Amino acid sequence: MRLLLTNDDGIDAPGLEALERIAGALSDDVWICAPAVEQSGKGRGITLTEPLRVNRLGDRRFAVTGTPTDCVVLAVNDLMPEKPDLVLSGVNRGHNVGEDVSYSGTVAGALQGMAFGIRSIALSQSLERFHDEVVAHFETAEAYAPAIIHRLLEQTWADGVVMNLNFPARPPEAVTEVEVTRQGFRDLGEMHAVRRTDLRGRDYYWMSFRGAKQEHPDGTDLRAMDEGRISVTPLHIDLTHMPSIRDLKGVLGGAPPRAVA
Repeated sequence: MRLLLTNDDGIDAPGLEALERIAGALSDDVWICAPAVEQSGKGRGITLTEPLRVNRLGDRRFAVTGTPTDCVVLAVNDLMPEKPDLVLSGVNRGHNVGEDVSYSGTVAGALQGMAFGIRSIALSQSLERFHDEVVAHFETAEAYAPAIIHRLLEQTWADGVVMNLNFPARPPEAVTEVEVTRQGFRDLGEMHAVRRTDLRGRDYYWMSFRGAKQEHPDGTDLRAMDEGRISVTPLHIDLTHMPSIRDLKGVLGGAPPRAVA
């Protein structure tokens, strides 16, 4: 089995080192193509307005001056001799649950693999707090990911689905359950911009999260993280809201309206 690894934390991230060890438990044909610098929060962004540079760091290791999506596109189309059998994206420093998945570069790397018809999995390791001094329990992802991935690969996946794995902020011995979950949603008011002033008196802004404690519904990825369970969520990119389709067909369809009623 040929594996392609990518991430959004960058080619030198500790989480990518953890992912290499996870991949090594599954195959000895492992390729790495990751951003040269951190690309967190870039979602499915692609680089259109400047050239992409590729730095070959080893026989099967490449750093790209672009996003996770760029990395997967280049690896599959140009850098690898054959299309991989599996794309693994991560292990992200911090979980990707709830609405995080819509702007996560980690999930985006997996989505691009899916777009190429390759089974793809995003992996993220939750943190107690998102601060530089907090050390992620990557050993937890390393302990459980290989067996979980093996079981997932034994199953038949629906077209257009990626698997989103999140590991709780606990050491391996404190994790006792894995749960198949659905995507949850936080209070979107958590996100805000902090205004500050530079040394020349000019305002600038820093995106931030308030991180208020919330109660999340049972069965969601958010609740699993709160309670220390491994979360496995099948995601797909179809954003169509089908109930609204049915409602709108009652008022729109046929010849376009020409005047406001």
